[in-house]
Amino acid sequence: MYHTSNRVKIFSSLVLLMLLPFSQNSYATSGLAAFKPGSVIKEFGKIAEVDSQLVIPQNMKFKVAFDLGSPANAGEVNRQIDTLARFINMHVAVGVKTEDIELALVVHGKAAMDMTNNAMYQQTHKNTPNANKPLIAELSKYQVKFYVCGQTAAYYGIGQDDLLPNVEMALSALTAHAVLAQQGYSLNPF
Repeated sequence: MYHTSNRVKIFSSLVLLMLLPFSQNSYATSGLAAFKPGSVIKEFGKIAEVDSQLVIPQNMKFKVAFDLGSPANAGEVNRQIDTLARFINMHVAVGVKTEDIELALVVHGKAAMDMTNNAMYQQTHKNTPNANKPLIAELSKYQVKFYVCGQTAAYYGIGQDDLLPNVEMALSALTAHAVLAQQGYSLNPF
């Protein structure tokens, strides 16, 4: 019995050793390693390949509004703004045309500073440049609309001249979302 037990242990160990390379490969493509640059916005919005069962209808047109109220840490790209680049990259990767993707971002609260030029941003971020500037410029090339809540701007002393190019002032975030809904934009829930 002792002899058979040792053979089972040896056999089990050999099977585990044979499977180890396969398990390491699956781990190598999970986590951050699974995310690669997209084909449209290469510097931002990394995506993972997914075998999706949800079929995107042919000729689907996406009109999606996003809401941003949380700022990034000083000098860092806001992950929620990066989500818009990821949205474009992942949908183009599965065949959606860029002209069929219309995105808008409504910004309020402390996140409004992530929409400001370096002069304004550096006043509240210890002379650190705004890392969101190149991302916003890149997204603007794909007709992404950016709206800062005017009520927030008034609170923080942000004027139209303090905003990055292609970022517009809205009366309020509430107003921007209402107008975008009337224009057929769905609200992304996160």
